[in-house]
Amino acid sequence: MIQSILPSPLHPAIVHLPMALAVLIPVFAIGALWAVKRGAQPLRAWGIAVALFATLSLSSWAALETGGDADEKVESVVPEAAIGTHEEAAERFLGLSVIVLGVAALGLFKGRVGGIARGAATVGALGLLVAGWNVGHSGGALVYKYGAANAYMADSAGVRVVGEVVQGGNVGDQP
Repeated sequence: MIQSILPSPLHPAIVHLPMALAVLIPVFAIGALWAVKRGAQPLRAWGIAVALFATLSLSSWAALETGGDADEKVESVVPEAAIGTHEEAAERFLGLSVIVLGVAALGLFKGRVGGIARGAATVGALGLLVAGWNVGHSGGALVYKYGAANAYMADSAGVRVVGEVVQGGNVGDQP
């Protein structure tokens, strides 16, 4: 039952959350820094940012896992080097997100340690934005430059389109 409600392939549906968070977290982190500076309790104001950093790390892990499942399917269509570039960028992004989450968690403390950690995590959020762009750019290249989606496309006759080549039918059968 659950498999019938999940999209297939799952990876493209999952990857949008960490990419959106990579864009939004710097805004929330800057807002939380501002709120704490104006007297808000770090646990309350910065806690929202930490929750977003945690969601980013968890969703990045899910995206990496589902991407690993998808790579066997698309490697028949996409050069292995392009897949490797995307996978390495995703692994760096996940690693960086976990490190920044750890720093951000220290920002929940009051005082000098918390203040330094909040500032460092905000800078780290900007680094995550750049790292996320690299992951998204290489993933977009897999789809739009190398045609990774073609590995999942088939018409009712079972014809699979691979780049400009049609397998299992005539050119006129191409969808």
